[in-house]
Amino acid sequence: MNTAVCKGLDTGSWKDLYQAALFESDLDKLTERIAEAETALVMRARELFYASESNSGEEEESMDYAMCALH
Repeated sequence: MNTAVCKGLDTGSWKDLYQAALFESDLDKLTERIAEAETALVMRARELFYASESNSGEEEESMDYAMCALH
């Protein structure tokens, strides 16, 4: 189980990328912003899956809502 890729992001970075995607006004950059946010969400979800954090339920719910909004 290799989680080294996930360690590059801090916990709040998916939130920052998500907000950047939501508020991107340049249509030429929007697709890229959404892809970055989705990647960060997937990486954080993997990190939480392999971690033994028992209080991650609220963050996971927020991540689900964020992914739905990006789609």
